Amino acid sequence: MLGFALLASAAAAFAQAPVYPAKPLRMVIPFAPGGTPDAQMRIVAERLNPRLGQPLVYDYRPGAAGSVGMEVAARATPDGYTLVAGTVGAWAVNPHLQSHGFSTLTDLAPVVLVATAPAVLVVHPSLPVHSVQDLIALARKRPNTLNYGSTGVGGFGHISAELFSAMTGARMTHIAYKGAAPALADLVGGHIEVLFNSAVVTVPQIRAGRVRALATTGARRLALLPDLPTVAESGVPGYENSTWTGIGVPSRTPTELIQRLNREFAAVLALPEVQERFSAAGASVVGGSIDEFRTFLRAEYDKFGRLVRETGMRGGSAS
Repeated sequence: MLGFALLASAAAAFAQAPVYPAKPLRMVIPFAPGGTPDAQMRIVAERLNPRLGQPLVYDYRPGAAGSVGMEVAARATPDGYTLVAGTVGAWAVNPHLQSHGFSTLTDLAPVVLVATAPAVLVVHPSLPVHSVQDLIALARKRPNTLNYGSTGVGGFGHISAELFSAMTGARMTHIAYKGAAPALADLVGGHIEVLFNSAVVTVPQIRAGRVRALATTGARRLALLPDLPTVAESGVPGYENSTWTGIGVPSRTPTELIQRLNREFAAVLALPEVQERFSAAGASVVGGSIDEFRTFLRAEYDKFGRLVRETGMRGGSAS
């Protein structure tokens, strides 16, 4: 009788437990609205929200190249209702540049790797350069007089420019922003001259003639811009740098909830229509398992730690 009573009690408790998710999920976007993570999450959310039965609610927390938003997520209640869409800079680079009192490796748990994408190197149309070699020559002639924007210290644009500088000797001055959209707006407005920025927010401005594209940072040309060469093709052999977006949750989030989120995100990312929309924005969908993302994240963290040490990357002039 005692065993039956215990079983009955457990069954009753299970029946009363709320089904997850029972309320909207907060998606922390660690950059200003309009950037790559924001655009990608809106594509995913159209198919994810019906699967979860609850909407993603966006919480924009820009600052410190994504570290402000990453910390907000890391310190949130680990109940499966707070997620963060972090980028390579926020996850794997900025921790080597600035101390924020939390760890992206231990205080956040990986959920899924969403997508990878190269940047596009663009300049203001008034700048008298029409190729990567033109830009290198001008930057060498006028060291630290050209201003390039980024999403902040350790952000993807900062990484790309520092790597470019280290490989070419093109010294430029770093201007940090709180997101890709405001950086691009200042390039269009002529307040900065150079920007390494994601295709998803840059291509419309390229097509409108408001900025001039010189190259893409990927290993291969973008299908979106097939006539645009890579930086490597443009006389900088070996240059390659791509950003990525990954989903994380507070590290103490129950395993079963992380697994549920991984399954739902992976299912959405496997949809042909979603992959087509990412491709149209210059990105490649990844998906995959939690362990695959964890292994990838560790490798990226170590790789960019070496880059920071070897280049002396910092928040001021590219060196």
